[in-house]
Amino acid sequence: MEVMADTELTGVKRTLAVVLQTKAVDNLLPEPILGDAYAERAMRGLDPDYDKRKRGTSQMGAMAVVRAKAHDDWARAFLAEHPDAVVLHLGCGLDARVYRVDPPAGVDWYDLDFPDVIALREQLLPRREHYTLIGSSVIELAWLDRVPHDRPVLMIAEGLLPYLEAADVERIVTSIVDGFPSGQLQCDLVPPWVSRTSKYDPNLRKYGVTFKSGFKPRVLADWHPRLEYLDEAPILNSPDLARLPASVRFTYWLMNVTPGLRTSYRVERYRFG
Repeated sequence: MEVMADTELTGVKRTLAVVLQTKAVDNLLPEPILGDAYAERAMRGLDPDYDKRKRGTSQMGAMAVVRAKAHDDWARAFLAEHPDAVVLHLGCGLDARVYRVDPPAGVDWYDLDFPDVIALREQLLPRREHYTLIGSSVIELAWLDRVPHDRPVLMIAEGLLPYLEAADVERIVTSIVDGFPSGQLQCDLVPPWVSRTSKYDPNLRKYGVTFKSGFKPRVLADWHPRLEYLDEAPILNSPDLARLPASVRFTYWLMNVTPGLRTSYRVERYRFG
């Protein structure tokens, strides 16, 4: 089967292969953080020789795997308490979270992304029971009509919300809270100053994208009376960083002790109902 090249994807979608490669490389380490064999399998489908070229653990690569591990841990904890939940993995990209988390049989899991991204997932990753792919823009909320609304919901938005307009982020969040009896929301956010200066970020400029929104800490709780802030995952000082090279650990330590950089990226968790 011919696999679509990542160069056929445009804009922010071009970053999907980069994030996938960081997880695949992690799986090749002696002590991986994620240990995601499906990521390695999918990356080899995109680029069979990716591991024969020079590779290393970069700052951004470390961010991707540590962030993913935080989301995975939260998801497992929620699903252990709600084995009949509905999971909405928004902007799923090529992430293999459903296989890493391996939810209980009573969970219905939905991965949502643009149709061309979903088509690529179908080529690279296997199907499984109680697992549905939805090809749609996340801001076109008609996709919500395709999921059951009578059970607890887990919304995961990893590496997504900063790329959306603030009004769209609020509309998505409030629609989910209004539409389900209870649930948990977990998402990545950047502050307003990071959004404003993202046009200067060399990593984003490489793909011709910028962040479109930034928010103050815990702001989602102000959007709906049912929403309650729970906590924030440690990223810059995550214990998982101990497994990475000293140069990467030093970069994260430096960011963590610098006041402005310490809050430049957050992974927050909320609940309702």
